[in-house]
This record gives sequence, structure tokens and C-alpha cells, in this order.
Amino acid sequence: MRLDDSRESDNVEDRRASGPRIGGRGTIGIGTIVLALVAMYFGVDPSVVLQMAEGPPTTQDAPATKPPANDPQARFVSKVLGETEDTWSAIFQKDLNRQYVAPKLVLFRGATPTACGTGQSAMGPFYCPGDSKVYIDLAFFDELQNRFKAPGDFAQAYVIAHEVGHHVQHLLGISDQVDQLRRRNPSQANALSVRMELQADCLAGLWAQRANAARNILEGGDIEEALGAATAIGDDRLQKQAQGYAVPDSFTHGSSAQRVRWFKRGLEGGGLKQCDTFAASTL
Repeated sequence: MRLDDSRESDNVEDRRASGPRIGGRGTIGIGTIVLALVAMYFGVDPSVVLQMAEGPPTTQDAPATKPPANDPQARFVSKVLGETEDTWSAIFQKDLNRQYVAPKLVLFRGATPTACGTGQSAMGPFYCPGDSKVYIDLAFFDELQNRFKAPGDFAQAYVIAHEVGHHVQHLLGISDQVDQLRRRNPSQANALSVRMELQADCLAGLWAQRANAARNILEGGDIEEALGAATAIGDDRLQKQAQGYAVPDSFTHGSSAQRVRWFKRGLEGGGLKQCDTFAASTL
């Protein structure tokens, strides 16, 4: 990626210097269920998340600071977040005639309090609509390269852009609509989650296309890195690695082929309507 001229976002909170502080006991809510779905995404047993929310103590706000200037990985994340802010601000203004409200991005280690329950590194990066924050333990980037065999700086940028895509869904009211549909039709919860996640992939592709058109951030091989990451974290790939076979009815994020297809669709250069997975007859 070409980020030398990209600005660093001011919306990065660094909680890595201190761990979470322990408070009272927690309860299971919609936010915890969201985290459980994220856990499934990365091959983690979601029951661990639910048990953690119900039994262990909850956490209070941990102190946050700006990342140090001599931390290249944190600076990379800050620049990618800045690119998402500039791009989505332009899209919201041009396509929706409204202001984009940027999310915060929280860097943490191990565990951290969120409005959706206690976040754990094992869940991988996630977005919490309760506080409009993206959470990431930077150790995940090593896992992305070593465990998922998806190296490259744009693979990392794709992960951030996907989570910011969930923030866009939150701002547009899509997340709330999907939550209502899940409550009315629990049997459709997985299918709705797949459409949500594929839409976030498409929004990540749309971001990449618009950011590159505006500031020429992409280099040779970048798109292949993102497609490699999308392939590596498809539900079918993760399930086959974990248990030797895939169960499509249990998918919550979509197959590798679906994730690649919708990211590419965002890259085609259309607008937000191009990413309407809920109107698509086939995924």
C-alpha cells in the first residue's frame, strides 16, 4: 500500500499499556451474541464467549492513550483508519448528503471492556455497535499471516475496512433492522448474519476502490492480498480446518467464494446499492 502521504487518524485509542480492571458480574445480551458470532468467524467455540459473559466478572473502562509515534504497526493502523474516514466522509456527502461519523479504533492486548461485553483477543478483530468502536489486538496480524496464510499489508487493511464496514451498516440503520429480523425469525439468524458479513466485505471493496481513485493507495499485488485474506477466513475453509468438513447451514460469514465475490463487487466501482446483499437473490 502507498500510505506515505496518508494522514494518521486521531480516533485511535491505545489500551495496550494496561489491562482491564475487574468489576461486577455480567449478563448475556445482544452484544455478547454478536461477539459469539465473531468468535465462530475465527474458529473459536462461541459457547466460550457466552460462558465468559455470564460467569466471569465484567470489566470497567481501561485507560486509553494515543499510540506512540515510534510504533510502525500502530501508525499503519492509524493511517488505514484515516483512509477509511476520508473515503467514507466523501461517500456519505456525495451519495447520501449527510455527514459521516467516524468510529474509534481500540488497540488492546488480551482482553478489554466494551459496550458489547468483554472483548478477547481470541475473537479476532470486531466491531461493537454499542460504543461505535472497532477493537483489534495487533497480534492478530501475525495470526493472519501464520495461521491463515494471508500475508501482506493490504490483507491487514482489508480486515480493518471490513470492521469499518460494520460501522457503516450501523450508521445506515442496517444493523438495527437485522437485529429486529433476527428476533422475529430466530431460524434465519445465521442466514441474516451471512448477508451482513458479505455486505461488510463489499463495503471494504468499495472503500478500496474509492480510496485508490482519490489517492492512488494501491500497489501491485494488494488486491490479491485482500482476496487471499477473504478466502482464508471463509466459513467453509475455517470449518474444514477445524473439523474436516463444512456445514453450510451453520455459516455466519459466508464461504470463501462468497466473500471473494462480494469484495470484488465493491471493487467494481459502484455505489452503496452495489453492496445490497439483502436484495440479492443469490450470494
